[in-house]
Amino acid sequence: MKELSRRRFIRGGLATVAGLSGLGVAAGLAHKYGLVPPDSGGLYGPGETLTYAAQRLLARHSLAREFSRDQISPRPFADPVGKLPDEFTRLQAGRFADWRLSIDGLVDRPGSFSIDQLKSYLSKNQITEVACEEGWSYIAEWHGVPLSHVLDLVGTRPEARYVVYYSIQPDWWSSIDIAEATHPQTFLTYGMNGNDLPVPHGGPLRLRLPRQLGYKSVKFITRITVTDDLRKFPKQGLANPADGYAWYAGI
Repeated sequence: MKELSRRRFIRGGLATVAGLSGLGVAAGLAHKYGLVPPDSGGLYGPGETLTYAAQRLLARHSLAREFSRDQISPRPFADPVGKLPDEFTRLQAGRFADWRLSIDGLVDRPGSFSIDQLKSYLSKNQITEVACEEGWSYIAEWHGVPLSHVLDLVGTRPEARYVVYYSIQPDWWSSIDIAEATHPQTFLTYGMNGNDLPVPHGGPLRLRLPRQLGYKSVKFITRITVTDDLRKFPKQGLANPADGYAWYAGI
């Protein structure tokens, strides 16, 4: 009850302060309770902070809408990915048998997982929408393993706050907080519409975040790092907040 009362107090305080005193003071309240996104600075920082804090307080456990099979898009759009590195071509020639997902950072048991290993875990399916910030979208059925399950296998440490995930494409990476990483709809996805995940859609392995805009669902995932501080990392490699993209892209 004490935690519930605290949440109600914070939630009510954020709403009241935002309405009476503006975004800047509301952002200050979010700072006080640690509800601050990495892109909290600059002109739009207070707004990003208020959005993130409100989402975490009001919708931390909400689910993205799931659809029926008859609503799956007949021709799902695959946004261009550019030239893939030679290493990808080599792995593809071997049917991705040598593809590995490594996990390191603030974990007790750093590890490396093949696609077959990931497929051996209890699989989950979801029919959800990819919504791009450019205005296009499609619905597909995604098959994979919840990221939370793999994080449990490696033993995420209590001080962990963020998960950073990397593509085989050079300089393509992004990050999410632990709340999003452990959400039941956050998948390491290896299948789509009953088949292996097609390369144009990020095969053999893509992170699916149906509660956030499409640019957070990075394709061709090869590495995950669990951390307590994103300042340890270079400038965001994909959809950089400095270029106008929000770090938290909730929908």
